[in-house]
Amino acid sequence: MSDRPLRLVLCWHMHQPEYRDRQTGEFKLPWTYLHVIKDYVDMVAHLEAVPSAKAVINFAPILLEQIEDYSNQVNSFLHDRIAIKDPLMSALADPSVSADPEQRLKLLHDCRKANRERQIDRYPVFRKLTEMAEWIQTHHDAINYVNSQFIADIIVWYHLAWMGETVKLTDSRVQRLIEKGSGFSLHDRIEMLEIIRDLLSKVLYRYKSLARKGRIELSVSPYAHPIMPLMLDMRSALEAMPDMQMPALEEYAGGEARVRWHLAKGVQTFKHFFGFEPKGCWPSEGSVSEATLKVLSELGFKWTASGGNVLRNSLDAANPAAYTSIHHPFRLGSTEINCFFRDDGLSDLIGFEYSKWHADDAVADFIQHLENIADFSDEESLVSIIMDGENAWEYFPDNGYHFLSALYQRLAEHPRIELTTFSECLEQNIPAIILPKLVAGSWVYGTFSTWIGDADKNCGWDMLGDVKNAFDKVVSSGTLSEHDLALAEQQLAICEGSDWFWWFGDYNPGEAVSDFEQQYRLNLTNLYRLLGEDPPTYLALSFTQGNGTPAMGGAMRRGNAIY
Repeated sequence: MSDRPLRLVLCWHMHQPEYRDRQTGEFKLPWTYLHVIKDYVDMVAHLEAVPSAKAVINFAPILLEQIEDYSNQVNSFLHDRIAIKDPLMSALADPSVSADPEQRLKLLHDCRKANRERQIDRYPVFRKLTEMAEWIQTHHDAINYVNSQFIADIIVWYHLAWMGETVKLTDSRVQRLIEKGSGFSLHDRIEMLEIIRDLLSKVLYRYKSLARKGRIELSVSPYAHPIMPLMLDMRSALEAMPDMQMPALEEYAGGEARVRWHLAKGVQTFKHFFGFEPKGCWPSEGSVSEATLKVLSELGFKWTASGGNVLRNSLDAANPAAYTSIHHPFRLGSTEINCFFRDDGLSDLIGFEYSKWHADDAVADFIQHLENIADFSDEESLVSIIMDGENAWEYFPDNGYHFLSALYQRLAEHPRIELTTFSECLEQNIPAIILPKLVAGSWVYGTFSTWIGDADKNCGWDMLGDVKNAFDKVVSSGTLSEHDLALAEQQLAICEGSDWFWWFGDYNPGEAVSDFEQQYRLNLTNLYRLLGEDPPTYLALSFTQGNGTPAMGGAMRRGNAIY
C-alpha cells in the first residue's frame, strides 16, 4: 500500500464524423452543433468551475473543422444574411417557416430526436408539442392544417432541450425563452441563433485557455477518425477473433501511407486551433496494433491509449499465468511510446449505470471503488477513465450536471486521489511495464467486431477498397491537378472514417443505420465524381438496414461484452 495518492486520469473523447456533403457544403445531420451547445460547453464549464480539477480532453480534428464552419456560418447569417447550410438550424431563422408539407413533416420528425425522459418529458410544453407531432406523423394530411406557430414553437423547444445545463443556469436569454414557453416570435428564434453563435464561437477557446493554464491536457485523434490497425493490416482483426469472417478485401492498398496522412493532417489541424502540437494521441476507437504503435512512436507521440481488454488479451498471450495490474503505463518493447489502458469497469459505470442513480450515491460509489484500488496500489499506479465525452449525459438528469459537479469537486478535494493527466504522469518518470506482445484490438470488447466481421460491415469495407483502387489508378495517371488531388484526398479520408462501419448491421436502430449508410454512399459517390469516374451502380442502393434496440441507442458501447 502506497502513501502517495492514487493518480486518476479522466480522459473525455469528443468526436463526431464529417456530416457535410463536401460537394455542396450542406450539413446532412445536425449532431455537431447540437453536441456543442449541450455537451462540449457543459464539459468545459464543469472544469472551469473547479480550479483544482484536471482532465485530458481529446478532439477528433474533423470535429474541430465542423465547429469552426458552423461558427462562421452563423456569424455570416447574422451579419450578412448569408444562408446557413444546415436545414434544422436554418429553420430557426426562416421568417415564414416553410409552408411545404414535406419539409414541415421532416422538421416535426427531426425535432423528436431527443431523449424522451430527460430532454422531452422534462418540459410539459415540449412534451405536449411532441405528442401532437407524433399524432401528425401518423395522420399526414393533418400537416395541411398545422400553422406556422406550431412549427416555430417546436423548433425553439427542440433547441432549448438540447441546450447545456450550465447555459440554462447562467444565460438569462435561455431562461426567458423557457419561461415564455410558447408563441415564439421571429425575434425569439433569432435570439436563439445568437445564443448558439455565442456558444460555437467561444467553446474551443475555452478549452484552449484551460490548456494554456495547465488545467487540462488536449490530445488528438487521426484526422477523420479511421481504424488505423485495419488500414495497416486487415488481418490484424484476427488476432483477437481468429474465427472472424473477413471481407473479400484482403488488404487496404497503401494503408500505411493513409495512416500517416491522417496523423499528419490531424496534428496540423489540431495546431491550427490550439497553437501547439499535442503530446498524446487517442487512436480512433482506442484501436491499436503493434504496427500502429510503431507508427505513433515514429511520429513522436509520447503516449497513446486503448481498452482494458486489449491489455488483458496481450498479457494472456505473453504469459497467461502472470498477474499484472492494469493501472500502470505500458510500453511495447520495440517502441518508445507509452500506452495507457482504460479501466473498462469504472468507465462503463459512468457510461451505462450511474445515470440511473442519485448523483451523490453514484459519486460515492465511484470514489469507493477508487479507494479500494488505492488500498492495494503501489507508487506508480494510475487509473485511466476513458470514455465518450458527449453521448452519455443525455441519459442523466439535467445533462449530468449534478453528477459531474459532484464528481469533480469530490475528486479534487479527496486526500487519497490525485487528478492528473497522461503527460504529467510521464513527466514524473513513472516507469512503464514492458509488453513483449500486443494483441490488436479496440476499446470495445478488445476486438474490432464493431467495425468488421459482420456481413454488412464487410460489404462497406469492400466498397471502400473499390474506391481506393479507383483513387490510386487516377492519381497514378497524373490527370488530377494539385487542387483536385487535395480535394480527392480529403474526400477519401472522410470515407475512411470509423463511424460508418460502427452503424452498419441489423443490431443497430433502423433510422441511425439508414442515416449513416446514406451518408457513406454519398461520400463514396462524391469521391468517384471528384476522380472523374462513374460511381458503381451499387451505390444507388441501400445495403444495410437496422432493427435493433441497443443500449443508449447504439451511440455508445460497453468495454466488456454483456452475455
